[in-house]
Amino acid sequence: MERPATPLLDSVNFPADLRELDEDDLVTLAAELRQFLLFTVGQTGGHLGAGLGVVELTIALHYVLNTPVDQLVWDVGHQAYPHKILTGRREQMHNLRRPGGVAPFPVRKESEYDTFGVGHSSTSIGAALGMAVASRMQGKARRTVAVIGDGAMTAGMAFEALNHVSDTDANLLVILNDNAMSISENVGGLAKYFARILSSRFYLTFRAGSKKIFSRIPHVWELARRTEEHMKGMVMPGTLFDELGLNYMGPIDGHDLKTLISTLENIKDLTGPQFLHVVTQKGKGFGPAEDSPVGTHSLSKIEKTPSQVPKTLPDNSNIFGRWLCDMAEIDENLVGITPAMREGSDLIEFSERFPDRYFDVAIAEQHAVTLAAGLACEGIKPVVAIYSTFLQRAYDQLVHDVAIQNLNVLFAIDRAGLLEDGPTHSGIFDLSYLRCIPNMVVMAPSDENEIRQMLYTGFLHQGPACVRYPRGSGSGVSPSAKMTRLKIGAARLVREGKEVAILAFGSIVQAATIAADNLDATLIDMRFIKPLDEGLIRKMACSHDLLVTVEENSVMGGAGSAVNEYLTSLDLNTSILNLGIPDSFIHQDEPGKMLTACGLDGDGILRSIKTRLNVDEAVANIVS
Repeated sequence: MERPATPLLDSVNFPADLRELDEDDLVTLAAELRQFLLFTVGQTGGHLGAGLGVVELTIALHYVLNTPVDQLVWDVGHQAYPHKILTGRREQMHNLRRPGGVAPFPVRKESEYDTFGVGHSSTSIGAALGMAVASRMQGKARRTVAVIGDGAMTAGMAFEALNHVSDTDANLLVILNDNAMSISENVGGLAKYFARILSSRFYLTFRAGSKKIFSRIPHVWELARRTEEHMKGMVMPGTLFDELGLNYMGPIDGHDLKTLISTLENIKDLTGPQFLHVVTQKGKGFGPAEDSPVGTHSLSKIEKTPSQVPKTLPDNSNIFGRWLCDMAEIDENLVGITPAMREGSDLIEFSERFPDRYFDVAIAEQHAVTLAAGLACEGIKPVVAIYSTFLQRAYDQLVHDVAIQNLNVLFAIDRAGLLEDGPTHSGIFDLSYLRCIPNMVVMAPSDENEIRQMLYTGFLHQGPACVRYPRGSGSGVSPSAKMTRLKIGAARLVREGKEVAILAFGSIVQAATIAADNLDATLIDMRFIKPLDEGLIRKMACSHDLLVTVEENSVMGGAGSAVNEYLTSLDLNTSILNLGIPDSFIHQDEPGKMLTACGLDGDGILRSIKTRLNVDEAVANIVS
């Protein structure tokens, strides 16, 4: 709650200041940086565990490398808060994740030290390789480093990039931040000894000289190469990376600053692709985070005056998790699939009760979707629990492997709409990119009960179906224990009014109700984006002066566009207003404030409709 005293950290405004310190002072700096990070996240909320785990690694990298000339690419960016603190943004961290403040992930326009904008997993190696190749083409002497976590290494994209590295022979250093919950057994005396040997200048110089000499005698060089490979393989897990053409070193203790610095000093000037395996502890230095690395991955800010009202409403993820277990009891062919989002999507209970029917494929969204397709081919009924923004990563599989074959796969799409982490995590494109796919049924529930009933409807549907819902709690409607199959494509009349008909899609129905009540307008909970309730839309168009579509999705190509297309096909002269997320990336803020800024709260919707009615009236007067 109170900012800690950090005199040494306060003297470091940029990495150049850090490099002026004695190496012996860096342990103190690490302790102060950890304390300041705890204070910062306590004030603003944000990702905690990953940053605590890379304090020493961040210090060592900026101490040894000449950043920003040398380039650092942080995968995902969850672990980049210490990097931001050491690169000129310490005194702005109190505005982390706030409008105009420090972004929650590295952003190129924010700092020259943020070399690549991130937010999604497993992009660092490919991006850093591109930078390294560009530096070589431009004749620039610089080192490019990609720091990637063990979770991000599970994604195929990381290995696609690794496979290409050796072909380019670029001067790239890949650092694997292995932040498993316990220290690997390989981090023992023998492994540490070999790590020191394999990163020493003597060994590296000898290896380069031997290659130059023995490569002229192919069978001798092949024998020497295989001998080295087998020796490494006996004590270290690096054979795979050696086979991919990277010189593997490690694992080393990622919290031992002396070892980190000496290792980086040894390898910083090496040419060609290098791979350093560093083992860290997620949440290092903060007991609760060490004990619960998953639970403290991301935290809300500490409230100075805690709310006295206990949280009683289940959030939308809980509604899904409860339905999944209920449905699994009814249908033994149901399986649940998640790309490393067990906690976020609330599959915890399902994974414990139905372990043989639960598949966490790690950060591999493409595989998650194709796995579901393969299961569906054999009569299994897969439910893929995935965030809206992450489903974008599997779009080809969604089209090619599921939709073309019209397979029975249900997608439970969480985190739809605007999120406080900004454009990399907000799910505002799914209605646009889903509705154009043939065979796809797309649903958007307006409350908790509709989430449950739509999941049931989508599960029973023959073909692919999607249910998209926002993060957090809904309107407080208690889900019915009974599951009722909805009629595909049928909207729901909420209130009947005059002159204006509001067609609202999903959770935005709650805000649209305010405008409808104020205007005495008709309000329709559209429920289905695809197929649309065309009969009801036509009826509204013929009986009202103005149709208004409202959605928490990009207005470009979204649900409103679907309504426009239908009305155009009828050649009806209907006045229509489309409201949604504007054609821009919405940056971090509290979700409610982001909706207000987009004019999608109750008052904003009301104001937009009144403005349009005034314009229509003025035009009518001019014509008359």
